[in-house]
Amino acid sequence: MSAWLNDETTLRIGTAPHHGVDIFALLRDSNGNRAAQVTASGAAWLAGASAHPRSTLSQWEAHPTSPGVLPCGSSFDIVNVPALFGRRMLEQLWAEGPGSGPVATHRGRMLLFAAPGTAQRLPSLLAWEEWGTGGADGARGHRGALPPVLCHGTGDAVTVPPLTGGASAGCPRWVVAPDTRGPWLPGPDVLLWACVRVGRSATPSTTGNSIFPPADPGANVYDVTRRR
Repeated sequence: MSAWLNDETTLRIGTAPHHGVDIFALLRDSNGNRAAQVTASGAAWLAGASAHPRSTLSQWEAHPTSPGVLPCGSSFDIVNVPALFGRRMLEQLWAEGPGSGPVATHRGRMLLFAAPGTAQRLPSLLAWEEWGTGGADGARGHRGALPPVLCHGTGDAVTVPPLTGGASAGCPRWVVAPDTRGPWLPGPDVLLWACVRVGRSATPSTTGNSIFPPADPGANVYDVTRRR
């Protein structure tokens, strides 16, 4: 990929080169939320996921503020979860785990970029944990309490946020944008760990479970507020 794109490559919008915009300079120099800003190296990595990187770059040159579509399975897989559950996964990954790779949100879902092969292996690991059937993480008796985890791998494609510019309502946006040519991507074991940790720490309002055992109807109850 380095043969066809350097980090300092200038791409210009439109047909008049003197009035164009240096997209990669914009990615490099823009201020704001750095975690959600694609860098030139990150854009090169994204384009490399396509079977035709030059065509992908040409499309981004013409429409840098529009979402794109990239295939899964070669550079990355995608783990697709509800936004709230995904946010809690990120909290676990960054607070107690190894961190995450790029992450985007789209239509109320969170898309976690994962190592290639994750889409094939993670479902079997979740099935072994009886995910979503009430068999894992103390959720017995609450079938379907945990959200389904969707995996996209070889043969699938996903919509990715624009390289630059503010995403309009309903459009995908970056939560953790790609910033290197070789970002670290979590594998199925790491993402399984995050799912299980979130499932175990879920509040009763999200799973219908309580960390306390059910009350014994025959037990004596004392009003401790009256003790002196």
